[in-house]
Amino acid sequence: MTSLLVLALLRASDAGSTPDAGPAPLVPRALLFGNAELASPQLSPDGLKVAFLKPDPNDVVQLWVRTVGAADDVQLTSEPSRSLRSFRWAEDASALLYPQDLGGDERFHLFVVELATKATRDLTPWPGSRNELLETSPKAPDFALVTSNRRDARAADVLRLNWKSGAVELDTRNPGDVTQWLVDADFKVRGAKAALANGGSELRVRDTVKSPWRALITASLEENLRPWGFTLDGKSLLLASTISSDTDRVIEKSLKTGTERLLATNAKSDVVDVSWNRATSSLRAVAFEVNGRREWTSLDWLFPIEVDQLRAFGSGELDIVSTDRLDVKWVVSFSSDTQPPTYLVWDRKAKQATPIGSAFPKLATAVLSPVTPVTIPARDGLGLQAFLTVPAGASPVKRPLVVLVHGGPWWRDRLGFHPNAQWLANRGAAVLQVNYRGSTGYGKRFVTAGNRQWGLAMQDDLSDAVAWAVKEGVADPARVAIMGQSYGGYATLMGLAKTPELYRCGVDLVGPANLFTLLAAVPPWWKAQEATFFRRVGNPNDPKDKELLTAASPAFIADRITAPLLIGQGENDPRVKPSESEQIVSAMRAASRQVTYVVYPDEGHGLTRAANRLDFAARAEAFLATCLGLRSEPLPKGGSVAGSSAQLR
Repeated sequence: MTSLLVLALLRASDAGSTPDAGPAPLVPRALLFGNAELASPQLSPDGLKVAFLKPDPNDVVQLWVRTVGAADDVQLTSEPSRSLRSFRWAEDASALLYPQDLGGDERFHLFVVELATKATRDLTPWPGSRNELLETSPKAPDFALVTSNRRDARAADVLRLNWKSGAVELDTRNPGDVTQWLVDADFKVRGAKAALANGGSELRVRDTVKSPWRALITASLEENLRPWGFTLDGKSLLLASTISSDTDRVIEKSLKTGTERLLATNAKSDVVDVSWNRATSSLRAVAFEVNGRREWTSLDWLFPIEVDQLRAFGSGELDIVSTDRLDVKWVVSFSSDTQPPTYLVWDRKAKQATPIGSAFPKLATAVLSPVTPVTIPARDGLGLQAFLTVPAGASPVKRPLVVLVHGGPWWRDRLGFHPNAQWLANRGAAVLQVNYRGSTGYGKRFVTAGNRQWGLAMQDDLSDAVAWAVKEGVADPARVAIMGQSYGGYATLMGLAKTPELYRCGVDLVGPANLFTLLAAVPPWWKAQEATFFRRVGNPNDPKDKELLTAASPAFIADRITAPLLIGQGENDPRVKPSESEQIVSAMRAASRQVTYVVYPDEGHGLTRAANRLDFAARAEAFLATCLGLRSEPLPKGGSVAGSSAQLR
């Protein structure tokens, strides 16, 4: 008997074709995993220009700028090989500030490039340090507040840096436990979030930069505490907290009296997004997720009116990406599960929209696959929010299934455009993305249900999701694969070892294999949060946790893996070091198991260079075609994508 879910999926798959029309044309890997043709557009503070990320002729993503409404694009940076990923305007609109690391080591330096000369300088030229832009202000346009661990690798101080002269001075010293700094509208550091020795957190404030710090809120490990910033007068903080509730309460908290004003809450969801008005230091709107779909709660009466006006210029989910200093102009994006982001500039006074461009314009004619939110019951009754993608134009009944596991694990999958899911569905697989226990966004009980459950209940959730897909008639039980990055890679290894009967094969990118060595080698800048990791995962220094961590480490049960495995690893990864992958590879080869190991010497925790992303996707596609019978593009001649640093080891 055909289930209601399958009937719904049959209707959903009618996206430009009918279920019996056959598979959609192959979408080239290069269109899904290549660099976006335009990304992260940001308005200059004066609203006259827009800067954005775009690849150069050598396919390295650089910083570009154009005049709003004109076609005068100018390339500003000339990075030789490593693409840029973020940036920010200087307050006088004469320069752009951006971070860059070396081969994925995450030891970022802060650079500046000036529009007039294209001259580029390293503002933080301290070997081995990690530096990130914290804040700029129109009240001090020549300065930037930067967090830096140059004094102590384990703790980031705040430095006040003159980006024009290069002069730098210590602004605020980190006592050793602060993981986040907050700056008020007067460009003063007056807030700090600290990690406590018991795994909890503390929000500290001070009345002036000369006043002593005091605790405003103290939270246990189980509580969520997310500060966004000070109100314009500096007298209150805007934040989300789960103290006294299961899901986020968005509140304005007085620094003097401690009283709270409730702004928004939702019994089914934590905050999944906010729209922050920098001009007024206030929240325009807060987004929650209900039944897998985002819903906005407006805190500004104008916001829903303008959203309705903007609907005339685009479809899908609307986001405010950037604004000018006075909040007169916005950069707005529209996107959906089958539509990559497109951008425009919205002039709020003139009610005029000026197109900027699309992230992936060549996908406009591709037949993409709709995504359906589903709820899956775990074996203990916990409801798991998941997203199911089935190939457009094909029957969803008993197809190959790929369980695509998100990283973190304190992260979450959301409804939207997902290149990996679209790629796998286009090749013929049903794709299931499961927000297993421990994922964020569904309240503190859901997150804490994952405490000390790596490889246990968290892994069982993925197994239960496979059983659900088989029961619903979506998945062929003989053709199921598991795939993921970071924690998703770990879950791949654990799934193949713990439930070898469930999976035909697995693909792991930068996944840890041994929890003892993983936790012993966290980057120094995570040291303040070590107690949190130990309480949520297990303490490798506590003999009582030895059995727990051993059972949850795939490296110790690698001989149970019988399915083929593909592993990708960045050689400079500071989070999951190559030794993690090498352990599982050595153990599998000692047991005469089939494992393919590819290393990228110029990458870290994930693949930043487009050639490397395309190379690993090509290898994974050929691998999945063999084990699941999926469609595939031919492999490049020689087996490697041109320009990739891939090394088989």
